[in-house]
Amino acid sequence: MKDEIFSIRLEKKPSISLSINSGHFTTSHFHAAHYLDLNHLKTNAILARDVAIELALPYLASTLVDTIVCMEVTEVIGAYMAEELLHGGMSAINSGRDINIVTPISNANKNLMIQSNKQELIANRNIIVLVSSVSSGTTIGSALEYLSYYGGIVVGISALFNAYPERQEQEIHSLFTSKDIPGYQLFRPGECPICKSGQKLDAIIVHDGYIKI
Repeated sequence: MKDEIFSIRLEKKPSISLSINSGHFTTSHFHAAHYLDLNHLKTNAILARDVAIELALPYLASTLVDTIVCMEVTEVIGAYMAEELLHGGMSAINSGRDINIVTPISNANKNLMIQSNKQELIANRNIIVLVSSVSSGTTIGSALEYLSYYGGIVVGISALFNAYPERQEQEIHSLFTSKDIPGYQLFRPGECPICKSGQKLDAIIVHDGYIKI
């Protein structure tokens, strides 16, 4: 793995930064030349609040929200986001309402599910889906499928990073995109030019990190 690590900052809020490792990485769906470290934005209380304020902006004045469905360990951001939606000044349309935070679980087949005692927070409720990153679209697709099954009404999708916003049918509000990262690309394993050049994989991207090979 290359030792090259660099950061990019959100122009309007420099405290929000994204750390990037260069190398040859794989997930269950694709190969990549970069690993994006988003953990500090999800676990540091001050940064998570800053992120939440930015992600809440598109919804403050116009979107009624009942529930924020948090995936990929975004619960801290989700809670701060709910707080901002409820108390974001005179323009906050949700002022005085209740907003709930829900995290789905996965069954043995990796299908998303909602516990029975929480399904009332989904059915016929206005929902924002909050994820860490959008790359292949698999996570978002699964979320929309199960929320539809439980009768939820998705009014927004937010992410810290969105790889290819121009390729997606639904609008996703994100802090960073692939356009912010020079040379960022995802490849199908059989079409990966890094593999074809003879460079071996450096690491496997897993939940909230990577494992060196």
